[in-house]
Parts: sequence; structure tokens; C-alpha cells
Amino acid sequence: MSEVKITAELRTEFGKGAARRTRRAHLVPAVIYGHGADPKHVSVPGHELLLALRTANVLISLEIDGKSELVIPKAVQRDPLRGHLEHVDLLSVKRGEKVTVEIPVQTEGELAPGGNLLEHVLNTLPVEAEATHIPTAVTVSVEGLEAGASILAKDIELPKGSTLATDEDAVVIQIVAAQVEAVEETEEEGEEPAAAVEDAAPEA
Repeated sequence: MSEVKITAELRTEFGKGAARRTRRAHLVPAVIYGHGADPKHVSVPGHELLLALRTANVLISLEIDGKSELVIPKAVQRDPLRGHLEHVDLLSVKRGEKVTVEIPVQTEGELAPGGNLLEHVLNTLPVEAEATHIPTAVTVSVEGLEAGASILAKDIELPKGSTLATDEDAVVIQIVAAQVEAVEETEEEGEEPAAAVEDAAPEA
């Protein structure tokens, strides 16, 4: 995994008002945690951070006051309507250190004929990996699987250097039988309206 270098600034103002001013300056408030140190409050360029976060578990080299610090994203808060970054929690890591992260589960291949459905029970898989070699994703083949089949966590081949960090019998993907709904015709072609037609009474 390649590193993304971003220059950040230490924050000295806190609170909602300060956060709004930071965002108006096209920066994102962030907090760095880890290794038992006190949390470090920084401001990160919004556009650069947004591009970096397109890669899951991206490794970021933050340049702060002339010093570099390796971090990975742990929690990202976005505006629910516009999707803008509002706040990010970053975990400080070291080379050679093992970390537990969630990696996306991707699928490849075609299911057996029959119109069955593929259901992701888990969209991500918890794994333990070296901080500078975190897999971007894991790919699972569903080629030829039929309804009732399932793929467990222990069935997935992990990238070299990664180990499973969840119950090995956890269901990750399952194949569900297609539900066919019978459509009943309420009227046949040429059928008269269901409402009864009354004959007019003869005039006196």
C-alpha cells in the first residue's frame, strides 16, 4: 500500500464555532489517537483528504510542524445531505505494527442459472494486518453457486500477511432463492364489469 502525503496544521481553537471556521477555510477538523498519547487536534486540507479516503484504510503520512506521522482513518463524519467531510478520527500507527481493520468484500463470477440473489451479510471483513500493508479489499468468487449456498469467513483466502479477526464461522455471503410472485388476473378479456346492472322499471 502506498502512502499519501498530506500537510496538516495543529488546531488551537475548539468547539462548533471553531469547527465551522475551519470548514469555511476548506479544511477538515481531525483528531489523532493512539499509542497512549494525548489526542492531537489538527486541520487537514479537505480536497486532499477526500481524495485519499477513496481508498479504504488508506495510509496517510501527515506532515505536522516539519514532522511526519503515519495515520489511518478510523471514523469519518460527513454532512448527511451534501456528503462533505465534517470530521475525521485518525489512528496513529507505526511501521511493523499490527492493526485490526475492516476491509471491503468484493465478489466476482456468475451465480448458477435461476435468478437467485446474492446477499452480503457482511460488507466488510475484520482482519489483522501490518499497518503499512493493509489490503484494500478481498475478492470472493461466487461462480456457479446455487440457492442455499453460503461463504463463511474461514472460506475466504486472505492476502499474505493478513489474519482473520472475527468468528471464522461468520456468514459473509449467502445465496437466496428468488421469490416469484404469482400475478392473478382480475378481469378476463371481454368480461363485463362486476357491478350488477339493474333494468329500469317500466313506466306506468
